[in-house]
Amino acid sequence: MVGRIIEAGHAVLVRDGYDALSTNRVAAEAGVSPGSLYQYFPNKEAVIEAVVERYSDVLAERITASLADRIDDAGPAMVRPTIEALLDALEENAEFLRVIADEIPRAENSSRTEALEQRIVGLVGAYLAARRADLGDTRPSTAAWVMVRAIEHLTVRYVLEHPTIPREEFVSELVRLVAGYLPD
Repeated sequence: MVGRIIEAGHAVLVRDGYDALSTNRVAAEAGVSPGSLYQYFPNKEAVIEAVVERYSDVLAERITASLADRIDDAGPAMVRPTIEALLDALEENAEFLRVIADEIPRAENSSRTEALEQRIVGLVGAYLAARRADLGDTRPSTAAWVMVRAIEHLTVRYVLEHPTIPREEFVSELVRLVAGYLPD
């Protein structure tokens, strides 16, 4: 039941947008009564939180799996496939990403986003520390935060804005952007 409601919430959010989403619309989409929906979710915000949480969890699993698969690789050999995996995941659900990025108030979705980012920052920081990357006075955690935030922002904007930059060229530029932090 909860899974059906979350899937329905996702569908309504993508189709109708944040402002038009209501618990009644989600219940109708899920084929349940509004009363049944309220047994699991007290309001619209709780449904949206569950939808975003599921999306964040799936995205986090894909990205952390990509990073973990390449943790022994050096520099660009680790970054390029991870950026590709991130772009693939974002592009698969671009309309939902648009709603999350452009319609849902940041405060409602910041804790899930921050948890995902911290998980990835932690992995990248551990990678840099384990590789003893030559970062000068920069702490691995600082370098990881900058890299993850830059890649996150630029990949989201790339997917949402559809610039005339070919994907391969975009990925190459992102790799070049973070290459200074990466051990060879």
